[in-house]
Amino acid sequence: MEEASPAAEISLRALAGIGEVERAAWDALANPPGEPQNPFLSWDFLEALEAAGCAGARTGWAPRHLVLSGPDGIAGALPCYLKSHSQGEYVFDYGWADAFERAGGRYYPKLQVSIPFTPVTGRRLLVEPGPKAQENRQLLVAGLAELRRQLDVSSAHATFVTGTEAEELSKLGFLIRNDQQFHFQSEGYGDFGDFLAALASRKRKAIRKERREALSAGISVQWLTGDAITEADWDAFFAFYMDTGARKWGRPYLNRRFFSLIGERMADKILLILARRDGRTIAGALNFIGSDTLYGRYWGCLEEHPYLHFEICYYQAIEFALAHGLARVEAGAQGEHKLARGYRPVTTYSAHLIAEPGFRRAVADYLERERRHVAWEGRMLAEHAPFRKAEGCDRND
Repeated sequence: MEEASPAAEISLRALAGIGEVERAAWDALANPPGEPQNPFLSWDFLEALEAAGCAGARTGWAPRHLVLSGPDGIAGALPCYLKSHSQGEYVFDYGWADAFERAGGRYYPKLQVSIPFTPVTGRRLLVEPGPKAQENRQLLVAGLAELRRQLDVSSAHATFVTGTEAEELSKLGFLIRNDQQFHFQSEGYGDFGDFLAALASRKRKAIRKERREALSAGISVQWLTGDAITEADWDAFFAFYMDTGARKWGRPYLNRRFFSLIGERMADKILLILARRDGRTIAGALNFIGSDTLYGRYWGCLEEHPYLHFEICYYQAIEFALAHGLARVEAGAQGEHKLARGYRPVTTYSAHLIAEPGFRRAVADYLERERRHVAWEGRMLAEHAPFRKAEGCDRND
């Protein structure tokens, strides 16, 4: 796909790989100075997925990145893939696919605007700041719709978009879907003790007990980032990842080479939290460091210990975030058990462009009901958050 405006000042291309875009040009759009920095939108992260063979035609993630070029260079971009399945997306549309195909339609392939295997909210309509930003976002969306038409695929989906993008995409004909995650939000806490002081007494005692028991078998915890992360550490973590991935997904999405690539390119944006016992690394969690957020991604272990998962994935992440002035911890998709550990319900958004009119109406009706349920569930969960009530609180236990 390559289109140009009548004045030939603007062109829109679909690229078969992010390597066709200069690293600096992509990153200037993905993480412009002065904006919150999201490591998953970076050229390094996306190119590592492609170079390692995790995101490619053979895995059902064929790149079709849209790039908008103007007289002064690249003015906009979309991380986009032609998908032959719905795996690795974390916004589940298997039911849609089944219903459409039972009715005689062909759901796959489809277009997916997303970060592969990464349920992290961030901008998807990447444009340079300035007076033409909104116009360029609309051009990208129009280009996505045209690419869907040219490829004759059933639909185009943009997952984990920001709330602002969801509003804009809704006005441009996309159906909006709401879901829920659990994020830790600092309320000005100086350290983990300050966080505990904000909790109800019973919850505070429960967390202290969990943390004691998690490390009671002589387990020590180490934070590694930057040059401190070695290939041996990646070997250990990859074993954890493979064990968890095989149990959760049947076939893990990422390979060993991917972890070496991000270790080479993004070490300063990575936090490995490793648990050791008797000189052996027994568990670990991989996190990415943004400008104001710590993003928890993968966890695994070789030994089972009570509450170790909570300690490594949730409590250690909070400690690191507070120690480094980060305002939030996003600990991945789903997980109501995170609520009791101080993580609050947060709404996430995706946008869906459905071509077939009858199918679109059915999906729109479903999403309206689903949004009401998500909103109700969020309110109910927020009422059961572990934080102290305004009156009658004891902070001295």
